[in-house]
Amino acid sequence: MPRPTAAQFAYGSATVVATTLALLLLFRTESGVGVAAVGATALTLGLLVALRLPRPGHPTAEGTGRTATDRASAAARTHQALEGIGARERVPAARSSERPSARSSARADEHSLRR
Repeated sequence: MPRPTAAQFAYGSATVVATTLALLLLFRTESGVGVAAVGATALTLGLLVALRLPRPGHPTAEGTGRTATDRASAAARTHQALEGIGARERVPAARSSERPSARSSARADEHSLRR
């Protein structure tokens, strides 16, 4: 069984605390049986909230249900939209294939403070 994520712990715990406070204030119970019922209800609700959160990498998590074709068509639509508003000119060009050391040394000489 996979371990719960930090988000599941946080949401589950917050649900338990908030539900317990709300039910105790709503019903104003003072008996031991009433407090036990409120606690059990809050724990059950907190567990349900924690289990309903999507796990990273799970098919219900956002973005993992898309196929490569869906991603490619979305990228093409975005590219066309950017070209339509003239953003193509403002997007920096892809990096050249020259060696990074030659490029960085030329830039270092260009902007050197030792002149």
